[in-house]
Amino acid sequence: MLRGLMMDQPLLIASLLEHASENHGDTEVVTRTIEGPIHRYTYAQCNLRAKRLAQALQRIGIHSGDRVATLAWNTHRHLELYYAISGIGAITHTINPRLFIEQILYIIGHAEDRVVFFDINLTPLVERIAAHCPTVSHWVAMTDRDHRPALALANLHCMEDLIEAEDGQLQWPALDEYTASGLCYTSGTTGNPKGVLYHHRSTVLHAYGSALPDVFGVSARDVLMPVVPMFHVNAWGSPYFAPMVGAKLVMPGAAMDPQSLYELFEAEKVTLSAGVPTVWLNLFAWMRQHQRQFSTLRRVVVGGSACPPAMIREFAETYGVDCQHAWGMTEMSPLGTYGQLKAKHLEQSGEAQFAIKQKQGRTLFGVSMKITDDAGNTLPRDGKAFGDLLVRGPWVTRGYFKGEGGDVLRDGWFPTGDVATIDDDGYMAITDRSKDVIKSGGEWISSIDLENIAIAHPAVAEAAAIGVAHPKWDERPLLIVVCKPGADLDRTTLLAFFEGKVAKWWVPDDVLFVAELPHTATGKLLKMALRDQYGGHAWPG
Repeated sequence: MLRGLMMDQPLLIASLLEHASENHGDTEVVTRTIEGPIHRYTYAQCNLRAKRLAQALQRIGIHSGDRVATLAWNTHRHLELYYAISGIGAITHTINPRLFIEQILYIIGHAEDRVVFFDINLTPLVERIAAHCPTVSHWVAMTDRDHRPALALANLHCMEDLIEAEDGQLQWPALDEYTASGLCYTSGTTGNPKGVLYHHRSTVLHAYGSALPDVFGVSARDVLMPVVPMFHVNAWGSPYFAPMVGAKLVMPGAAMDPQSLYELFEAEKVTLSAGVPTVWLNLFAWMRQHQRQFSTLRRVVVGGSACPPAMIREFAETYGVDCQHAWGMTEMSPLGTYGQLKAKHLEQSGEAQFAIKQKQGRTLFGVSMKITDDAGNTLPRDGKAFGDLLVRGPWVTRGYFKGEGGDVLRDGWFPTGDVATIDDDGYMAITDRSKDVIKSGGEWISSIDLENIAIAHPAVAEAAAIGVAHPKWDERPLLIVVCKPGADLDRTTLLAFFEGKVAKWWVPDDVLFVAELPHTATGKLLKMALRDQYGGHAWPG
């Protein structure tokens, strides 16, 4: 073998921020802080503070491989932690503060976190858990001395005090690119949450892939506001690919209400954003009520759960915003597919394009994907056959932290737990989660399709479809609906809305109207709770 003569330069996370500092040093990072005021500084200043924070971590005894946890929102301080922790070979462990207390305690204990950084509005949470975290040596409030929380902890620090004590004269160490860099726990598996351990190489490659023109397509001309939290699979990689390309970053902090988000979109001239469907449903309701429009927003990326077609239409027709699907998993860092059109689709009708936009998109280079039947046979890419979705690639996990769950791969492929189709252009469409699919009379019914049709009704705010035991058909679909405020809708009218949109045997057998639906900590419908609550539903007649 004749080897090439290219330099052996490791792919390291800190190099992303170093690049932004050198080449986009005056580009802003803007934050609505937890304390209230808007904070703005540049990538150059962010890089310097990250270095000072890295020095502080080393001073309090953090070494390569140590886990450093964050209980925090999208802020400039959280961004600094992403780089300071990983940059010295330690592991950035983001924790979702919306989880149950028992889950948070399990995750901190299982990860053996040495330090926990937390935003001050989460002080009550820290008060409840601190005494039950024996591995944690230091608690750090992400604020200054004037806003130091009143916590009776001997090992409590203020983040600004730690930074101010250092000079920033640090050269990011030349780590092996396979050094572990980040840890995210997923509750999308059976049993306790399981940790997914990323390394520098996977994270940098994921950032490269995410920034491609047919993916996020972000550039130094964009203003990116990730509404998806930084504790939700690293805000889908945006804290990494934004500095890589020099895009201005806008961080919404903890103010996730529609008015606060809209004000930040407009004030900072945001061009691109990303978030789960629930965020946009709430924002739409507020904007309709106050008769508002976007002045600079051009693209929105929706993921976390399937984007209802009605939402894609409303973004385009009401607000002039291109809504694009993305799909992935914590186990995939998270991005697997993205819903950009191909050149040939631009010549098609609007409805033909709309049909493609409803799918979850095509794989980006680095991710391979296939669907299989129950026997493991690969199914055709014809857009009709559907089966278990499997993936592999350099940013896809090969196992969970500490070996939890054992060998999870199937012949080198990771089983996603999704049921999907793939068409001959490579567009994948999720038809259901394998645990959510409704099996009626031996045939499958997609709960997602039923929900999308229901949400398209002008009186429906949110909907969930679940399979409920039936004496004749094994299972039949039950539709559970939240109506928009002031809307008048009955069962017969809503079921008639399904006519001609799906096969007759797909139409739900009954509808329940409720005040609200349960959601997971990341905004997804919590169908397990719905099945527990309504599993004994008595069918009409």
